[in-house]
Amino acid sequence: MDISNKDPANMTYIFQFERTHDVRAFDNYMYKHWSDCFVYSAIYLVVIFSGRYVMESRERFDLRPYLAVWSGLLAVFSILGALRTVPELIWALSYHGFEYTCCSGSYLDQGKVSAFWTMLFALSKVVELGDTVFIILRKQQLIFLHWYHHITVLMYVWYSFTDKIGSARYYQVMNYTVHSLMYTYYTLRAMKFRLPRWISILITCCQLAQMAVGIFVILVSYSVLSAGKECVTSYTNIRYSLTMYFSYLVLFMHFFYKNYIVKRPDIHEKKL
Repeated sequence: MDISNKDPANMTYIFQFERTHDVRAFDNYMYKHWSDCFVYSAIYLVVIFSGRYVMESRERFDLRPYLAVWSGLLAVFSILGALRTVPELIWALSYHGFEYTCCSGSYLDQGKVSAFWTMLFALSKVVELGDTVFIILRKQQLIFLHWYHHITVLMYVWYSFTDKIGSARYYQVMNYTVHSLMYTYYTLRAMKFRLPRWISILITCCQLAQMAVGIFVILVSYSVLSAGKECVTSYTNIRYSLTMYFSYLVLFMHFFYKNYIVKRPDIHEKKL
């Protein structure tokens, strides 16, 4: 543990692995391998849909203890990620303002705690594909939103990583924070805790808010770029991110309507 506090975001503690993370080395890796995300996505789709076909004639697996461990590990990871990236966002807002946070890639600078956790964020999108394996083996409903969200997030994060876009500061902070709640919820459900329905509603509301904020940040980045001012992004990236976030917003709104407005069974409940 290093308390030299070289990170201007004023972290109380800076761990050795955070301080010495080689940003350039990982950047070089992503430059060469970002397209691997298409391979991972293709394998993922083949596995989940062939797996669903195979499981049609088989008994479901319970897997609750394994699901609890899996979700618990992802919950802890997400909580740590939020704790280590939120301070940088607060610092950037406090000292440089909102426009800076949308347009500056400074969160990826060498020596920044957030740079290390951004690397883990990108890699975690591959690991999180494992969520769907539990759905398949437990013979639960595999909705379009679930697998579409997994592969598009993976593709976008890996595609955008080497551009060091400023708006991704918000994307990862929101993702870490919402996943902290979501995976904690899944862990408790897998452990057979009976949780009130309003918690699953709250999580979906947080996801909807995440998409709305994401769209707003993208529009701010577009406004700054269109005004001829400096903003670390591109019109191509803006088109991709806006399309992705808008599709998520529509799909989560549809999910909310089906499961909480028309009183159909809660997907969060059924999943566990």
